[in-house]
Amino acid sequence: MERFSILMVFVMVGMAISTVHNKVEAVYKAPWRIQTLFSVECQNYFDWQTVGLMHSFRKVKQPGHITRLLSCTEEQKKTYRGMHLAPTFEVPSMSKHPKTGDWYPAINKPAGIVHWLKHSKDAENVDWVVILDADMIIRGPIRPWKLGVEKGRPVAAYYGYLRGCDNILAKLHTKHPEFCDKVGGLLAMHIDDLRALAPFWLSKTEEVREDRAHWGANITGDIYEKGWISEMYGYSFGAAEVGLQHKINDNLMIYPGYTPREGVEPILLHYGLPFRVGNWSFSKADHDEDGIVYNCGQLFPKPPYPREVMQLKIDPNIRRGLFLSIECINILNEGLLLHHAANGCPKPAWSKYVNFLKSKAFAELTKPKLLTPATLEMMEHTDTVQEQIDDDAASPHPKIHTIFSTECTPYFDWQTLGLVHSFHLSGQPGNITRLLSCSNADLKLYKGHNLAPTHYVPSMSRHPLTDDWYPAINKPAAVLHWLNHANIDAEFIVILDADMIMRGPITPWEFKAARGRPVSTPYDYLIGCDNELAKLHTSHPEACDKVGGVSIMHIDDLRKFALLWLHKTEEVRADISHYAKNITGDIYESGWISEMYGYSFGAAELKLRHTINRGIMIYPGYVPEPGIKYRVFHYGLQFSVGNWSFDKAEWREVDLVNSCWARFPEPPDPSTLDHSDKENLQRTLLSIECVKTLNEALHLHHERRNCPVAGSLTTSEDDMTEERVISRKIGDFSENLDSKGDHKSANGSDFEELVSVSKDGTGIPSSFRFWVLFLCAFSVFGFLVVIFVVHSGHKRRGMKMKHHRNRRRNL
Repeated sequence: MERFSILMVFVMVGMAISTVHNKVEAVYKAPWRIQTLFSVECQNYFDWQTVGLMHSFRKVKQPGHITRLLSCTEEQKKTYRGMHLAPTFEVPSMSKHPKTGDWYPAINKPAGIVHWLKHSKDAENVDWVVILDADMIIRGPIRPWKLGVEKGRPVAAYYGYLRGCDNILAKLHTKHPEFCDKVGGLLAMHIDDLRALAPFWLSKTEEVREDRAHWGANITGDIYEKGWISEMYGYSFGAAEVGLQHKINDNLMIYPGYTPREGVEPILLHYGLPFRVGNWSFSKADHDEDGIVYNCGQLFPKPPYPREVMQLKIDPNIRRGLFLSIECINILNEGLLLHHAANGCPKPAWSKYVNFLKSKAFAELTKPKLLTPATLEMMEHTDTVQEQIDDDAASPHPKIHTIFSTECTPYFDWQTLGLVHSFHLSGQPGNITRLLSCSNADLKLYKGHNLAPTHYVPSMSRHPLTDDWYPAINKPAAVLHWLNHANIDAEFIVILDADMIMRGPITPWEFKAARGRPVSTPYDYLIGCDNELAKLHTSHPEACDKVGGVSIMHIDDLRKFALLWLHKTEEVRADISHYAKNITGDIYESGWISEMYGYSFGAAELKLRHTINRGIMIYPGYVPEPGIKYRVFHYGLQFSVGNWSFDKAEWREVDLVNSCWARFPEPPDPSTLDHSDKENLQRTLLSIECVKTLNEALHLHHERRNCPVAGSLTTSEDDMTEERVISRKIGDFSENLDSKGDHKSANGSDFEELVSVSKDGTGIPSSFRFWVLFLCAFSVFGFLVVIFVVHSGHKRRGMKMKHHRNRRRNL
């Protein structure tokens, strides 16, 4: 009976503890029904991304289920090979809008989620939803309640470049612009919030996509100005419309190539931008058609090994960023290895890299990461931003210097005025230098010393050895002289021609120039890159790029390249037997474009391959591609508007700079143009803008010279007013473009959600939970002590002394 009583006491105590514990757990434990979603299309491009994301999902043991929303047409399904790559929910494709015919594949993301919510049974049995992009790698479990997600308060990553939340775009597309959050990438929310948001996400995406009048970079932050980020705005405006304000976190997700803040352990890698480590680089766009998933043994180019990365940077935090970059690709490659093995591919041949991916050291390096207090800090607590790693400098915006080559002639003087004037309007960072090639005799008579910051160069118009008259050789000769004689502190050099007008900044960070990877514009007529000319003049004809006009090059590459540029120019110029049009593309067959081939062949000799960008430069008179804001006019060819025309060659001997109020004939007034043909109208407006800018530069120059107001070439007040209007328009455009460079803002004062890292997602401090459990345990212990004392005393009074020790032992 006594033993039974003791047993009952313990049972009752156990039940009490269990009851208290269950009540506490009921308060704290968030629902565990999680669904992770990502949207893709039936393409090889998305298949290798799917393999990487799925592998990382399993690697970190992400709780809950994952579903791929697969948007495909019926025709695509017939040949699609990747149905087995992930748990899949098929969604009708909206890449081509069924009503408008607009081609915009990004709309499949909100459309796919709307379809999933309506038709999937999984959507009926879930509490929390995590929405990712396919081009992501998960580094640690994403548990919404651990991130601070609450019903009505989603958590999202920061997309600082969505400037439309702060301007007219938000006012046009949502009734609550004050609720517009600059978020995207990682989205974690309650299922009820997603149900309310999803239809607006889709409809607002359609709205913004149709609003072509507001696609400009100064409004949307989209550097391509093609409405490609309409879906991102659709999400932000849709959330604002239903009053859904986010807890914004700029630590959970990071782009490879960026440096994490100290103490932050990102749990998501988003490889949407190109990045590099040393001489190795990766861009997902380079693998747009890559069938790597279905090619046994094929992997992405291996990045540097960790021990090699240790040697690249001294700063430990920058080194952490580089480690994140190689981790991203290594996990992608690990996923591909496992996928190939699971699909019957033969065992890959042994290699050092494959062995590394299978090693315990790699497993240890890539084990699931845990959230740190710093990672959980929301934007209002953050006073620093993630910075993109420039592998050659700590600053994300390296110094730039712009150069152009001219001679001591009136012809180049008015071109210099136009270029320098437009440079200051464009917002181009850094300084500009004119490389002025003059003979001693010409220099004594020259009047244009003050037209631009100038580096003087000996003229090579007449070659000192061959006596060949070829002024174009001054360009590479001048660049080489400048490199050898000037103090240059810039990291990137922008090389232009004098007959250009700048319309906006040309920066390496926007156009993705890097050491070993210059950027230039296409010169498709350089057919010599494809025939015997390249084979004669470079040992690497396969590396010959048909480029010219505008070049953005790292200073180290330029130093190696400049001498070859000059030597190859001399070679091609001397090769008179290959001047023919069918070999060089030169319609004059005079070897006049030898300098252009010198550039291409010199770069090929170093295997210096260019990123060719068609959105930087346009010739006035050419039809512009819709949506592109060209940064440079190159008026090297004749162009016309109706009966008016402009040809720079006609002004070769005219001294416009030193003749007061001299200017070019005014082009037609835009108000007199035919506005029915939109394509022709845009072409015409660009042509007019080019000459208007030249005339404006001349007018300002004459004002600085204090030219008398009276004269045969005076400018009417109407012309001056019109010029000032155009100047302001160009200036506004360039200032807006320049301001776009600051994609990340450290200012978190716009966000009022305060999140304590001592909470576990339920809204109750974890310290409170500790004290509840402690008091419960202490009470139970005290109760047991009392029972034990009472019971022992009772037994001592009723037992004999000879049995006392035995009973003590039993108890």
